[in-house]
Amino acid sequence: MSKIQFSVQVLVVSNLEQSRAFYQDVLGCEVNDWWAVRDDFRLGFKLIEAKSTEDIQPNKIGNGQEKVWDTYSYVETHHDLDELYKELKCKGAIINQEPELYDFEWGSWKEFSIKDPDHYIIAFGSGKKNE
Repeated sequence: MSKIQFSVQVLVVSNLEQSRAFYQDVLGCEVNDWWAVRDDFRLGFKLIEAKSTEDIQPNKIGNGQEKVWDTYSYVETHHDLDELYKELKCKGAIINQEPELYDFEWGSWKEFSIKDPDHYIIAFGSGKKNE
């Protein structure tokens, strides 16, 4: 079976230059004409300017969901997640969800989310198994 190297999410945006600036300056991505990527494509987007604002459609909340996300990314530890939160907040990210910690039988899950200029929700989470 062939191995997939990486994937990117395609986002239709209202203002390409504004989105490029957000993904570079706030999210810390390397941005060029084709991509906005961070951490060797572990987080990647292809930004395409919309023909009209009606074409911009962030996800709606799904059946059984309490939160809506357009992108969900994982980081290794809760410490890494806390550091990423501080980094993004200092760069002016619009915080959609403050960091929340959830306890489960297997361990804990922690997550937060930010909002881009077109209201796409980008969430970040980390898990910690009980020892």
